[in-house]
Amino acid sequence: MFRLAQETDQDWWDVEALYDLCFAPGREALSSYRLRDNVASVTELSLVARDSQSILAGAIRYWPVRIGVMEALLLGPVAVHPTHQGEGLGALLIEESLSCGRALGWDRVMLVGDAPYYQKHNFRKLEGLVMPPPTNPDRVLGRALVPGAWKGVTGNVRSFAARRGGA
Repeated sequence: MFRLAQETDQDWWDVEALYDLCFAPGREALSSYRLRDNVASVTELSLVARDSQSILAGAIRYWPVRIGVMEALLLGPVAVHPTHQGEGLGALLIEESLSCGRALGWDRVMLVGDAPYYQKHNFRKLEGLVMPPPTNPDRVLGRALVPGAWKGVTGNVRSFAARRGGA
């Protein structure tokens, strides 16, 4: 049994330690992290999962991004502690947070990730979007939170901090 809650400032170090454990060293060098520089996460959707002993078992974060004049959520990272992998916690974090995102008025979500895993959560390869290099375009995936939300959305994915028309 897991207890989901919105991430708080007190969770920050635990979450960062979990991300360090679950991802390769240098994870912050990835191009998707450049989209997060100087941008606050979407706190309402950034969740932590704690087990029955209140130990951090998983976490998910979201960031706003721009594609042309459109806005989207950038999912990631999502991580589950190795001792809880295979228990459905990643799916719970993804689906619960996306349900909240839809309720908050977000239309679309994207990520850079492993297609076979995320296809189980209705993510599909996005055509016509350009992530900062070096990003493998086959790993740029999206999911509409409302029908047709990705229709016609193309262009460079930019930081929410970037001014309209800026890079």
